[in-house]
Amino acid sequence: MTPAIDIHDAWRIYETAAGHTTALRGVSLTVRRGEFLAIMGPSGSGKSTLMSILGCLDRADAGTYRLEGLDVGGLSDDDLAYLRSSRLGFVFQSFNLLPRATVLRNVMLPLVYTDAPPRERELAAWRALRAVGLPEEHYLHRSNELSGGQMQRVAIARALVNDPAIVLADEPTGNLDTATGEMVMRTFRRMQRRGKTIVLITHDPSVAAWADRTVHIRDGRLLTDEQERRYLARLAEREADTAGGEKDARSRDGDGPTSLSPAAWRARLLGVPCL
Repeated sequence: MTPAIDIHDAWRIYETAAGHTTALRGVSLTVRRGEFLAIMGPSGSGKSTLMSILGCLDRADAGTYRLEGLDVGGLSDDDLAYLRSSRLGFVFQSFNLLPRATVLRNVMLPLVYTDAPPRERELAAWRALRAVGLPEEHYLHRSNELSGGQMQRVAIARALVNDPAIVLADEPTGNLDTATGEMVMRTFRRMQRRGKTIVLITHDPSVAAWADRTVHIRDGRLLTDEQERRYLARLAEREADTAGGEKDARSRDGDGPTSLSPAAWRARLLGVPCL
């Protein structure tokens, strides 16, 4: 079966006032249809750049990207916009809801530019809200009257309203407490059981644990779980060696607390003679 996502040797280089910044370095990634994938990485690792390319919001400078078998590299901006509206759903950390609009109207927004009549749009929004488990008494409330967890459910419903094949979620639990975040992750699991492909960005290992598979990104390169463990082990070894070397140097130079009595060390720090 054709993968939902197949990106090969992708590079993304930004030109800034300080020079060129390489955000992605030869990234290759395949995501099966119906898979739940987590992408983990620290700030500045390139994970948001990768998500923008996967979501057809940005283009790679080199490499190929096939979305459900379609090579998106040669598509026009209008074609990419249609692809986003028909095959992709987006969930963001900050919800991105219209605060004074009702819940139903927020969820209907992606359907505004379709040919569906208003009644069909409303029914589609109602079904999407039911799918994420939001009680009906909230549908006519303004979004700014909801809790954080409820707003995120509305955001997920908005992502689902056009029945996308792939849902891309960028730190969807970042602004939520633990219990509410777990509720949101259960919602993603239900979506997966209905056949959706989920790609989620997170820095939280407990959130990534909900996924079928986790990949790591550092300095614009993708790492497997095993490669990430080896990287962290080497980093810990270097830090331990550095700390040990500094301690030995202080002892040899007579500048460390191990070479002086406690009273003499305190006197040196305070700049007074030791009595």
